[in-house]
Amino acid sequence: MNKIKFAFFTIIILLVLSFVYFVTYNIVEPRAYDFMVKNVLTEKLPFDNKKQIFGSGDIVLVVVDDKSAQRYRWPWKRDLYCKIFGYFKDYSAPKVVVHDANILNLDKDSPDADKKFFALLNRFDNLVEGFMPALKPWENAELGIAYDKAFTQKYGVRAVNKISKPAYLYSSLMMFPKPYFDIVKHVGAVSMLPGFIDGNITPYALDEVYRTHEYLINYKGTLLPSLAMQTFLLANNNPKLVVKDSLIKFPELGYKITQKTTQYQSVVPIKFYKLWQGYSHRKISAVDVMDSYDNILAGKKPVIDPAVFKDKIVVIGANVPTGTGLNDNKNTPISVNHPGVDIQATAIDNILHNDFLFVIPNFINIIITIIGMILMYTFIRINGLIKSVMSALGIIAAYFVICALCFYFGVVINVITPIVMFVVTMIIAYTHKFILENRSKEKVKSAMGKYMSEDVMKRVVMNIDNLGLGGKKAVVTVLFADIRGFTSMSETMSAQQVSEILNEYFTEMEPIITRYNGIINKFIGDAVMAIFGEPIQDKNHASNAVKCGYEMLLKVKELQKKWADEGKPKIEIGIGINTGEVFVGNIGSENRMEYTVIGDTVNLASRLESYNKIYKTKMLISSSTYEATKSILDVIKISDVEIRGKSHKMDIYEVLKVIY
Repeated sequence: MNKIKFAFFTIIILLVLSFVYFVTYNIVEPRAYDFMVKNVLTEKLPFDNKKQIFGSGDIVLVVVDDKSAQRYRWPWKRDLYCKIFGYFKDYSAPKVVVHDANILNLDKDSPDADKKFFALLNRFDNLVEGFMPALKPWENAELGIAYDKAFTQKYGVRAVNKISKPAYLYSSLMMFPKPYFDIVKHVGAVSMLPGFIDGNITPYALDEVYRTHEYLINYKGTLLPSLAMQTFLLANNNPKLVVKDSLIKFPELGYKITQKTTQYQSVVPIKFYKLWQGYSHRKISAVDVMDSYDNILAGKKPVIDPAVFKDKIVVIGANVPTGTGLNDNKNTPISVNHPGVDIQATAIDNILHNDFLFVIPNFINIIITIIGMILMYTFIRINGLIKSVMSALGIIAAYFVICALCFYFGVVINVITPIVMFVVTMIIAYTHKFILENRSKEKVKSAMGKYMSEDVMKRVVMNIDNLGLGGKKAVVTVLFADIRGFTSMSETMSAQQVSEILNEYFTEMEPIITRYNGIINKFIGDAVMAIFGEPIQDKNHASNAVKCGYEMLLKVKELQKKWADEGKPKIEIGIGINTGEVFVGNIGSENRMEYTVIGDTVNLASRLESYNKIYKTKMLISSSTYEATKSILDVIKISDVEIRGKSHKMDIYEVLKVIY
């Protein structure tokens, strides 16, 4: 039965721990990750006062912002786009121009404007256009076929092993008019998926926080590059790309992405940089670029010097909070309103400089958690309350410091999940310890009850912190019961037979004494000493003592018949009872004490018990006991008895019967 209970409780505890781990990891851990990224990881990055950026200086943002939207009412005509792209093609020399195509007006313009715009884009060899993969079917099947033919076959990357990540079945390239297929030379997916860094709960996490970037997407069984990946490839002259289960590598560059954070091959946590006025990279308003283009054509000084963009990666996007539909802001660990164009730039920055976070595999997090739980449980089980609490708090504090150091150096480790598991372990450990200690106390109390009265034991437990020598005066009734002729009888019996008779005799007497609110103070060989009135408060202690003695005699008669049938010797007992004042309390030494009563009252009760031999009686009581109980007794008075140790004679009484 104990094994079944142990197995049952073990299963329950494991289920509770698993549930707590699952809930904490999926709901709370992402928040802890965000806290560390925002307050620990990004704080250490140097600030470039000159450029007012935290990310690298290799990337410049050109943003359709409030300033641009206020100047030119949305939607824009093609000629405005021509100014932006014309500036970069004719007057500056960026390494790569990245166009997050969500800012492109989908409506048709005049034929001449479209022709001019497409012709301008056709001149770019370093332009990367964005597209948006989706799970919805193509609205125009013919357009979908044309897209697949133009881009999937051209830019698709086959994985070495089987692709395990979910596939996008379609692409929502509504922003790509059909003429794009003939002129755009490089494309990349602009999709971003919210969720935690573990692929088991991406891509559609409940908190809608964007923490990762998908460098390759699975489109109809083919891996297509993201906007960031395509930018990196173009900036490095399109090196060979090899995809395996655990890494993405570029053999020609001696470079690889080794983070395997999820079951998705290319989902990697973004390493965010601290923001300056909402951006981590240098930001220039699109209207300033257009004004610069107009000024150069007019022979005036441009608002933005074209040299600013020389050999840079220029990311063109939009961030207009209200009124235009150009709000592409996302919720990220470092901002609740992070411009999407800056997130794309950060993903480019990460891969461009191999600046990635190292994510500890989840099985290592689990091992760390289990080790911490074992340490926590061990410290609590072997130490006292204060020391164990301090040890537990020390483990939690030390682990948090370790986590902070890990994030500071770009190592992602579970933060809150292990701490929660440590706290749950602490609760379980203290609960277990409490149960074991209570069980141990019950065993001790049970064992103590065999050596002393249960009531004395309860008194000791209640006053455990104030135990000491001393006591008080009290009026009690003391009962002595002794077996007549036991010494001579025991000489004819073996020690085992003697112990069997005594054990059976005492076993029958104990419940009678307890029933009448008495406590067995001690067994003295074949004698019993019982106290009535302390520590159990009983105003009828004298009556109960006499009733107890009388019932003990009746029980002995029953035992005599039983023992006669068993061939055992017949025994008789004598009982002496006295009522009076005694000193009751702890008697002995500081190291060993006994709860007992002392005084002349005790001595007289013992003398009365011994006088049963002289008067051939079975139960004698003192005059003080008689005065307290005479209404319920049938007695014979024995007058003027000389009691050893007493200077004067006294009356004693033989109890013949108790009247109930």
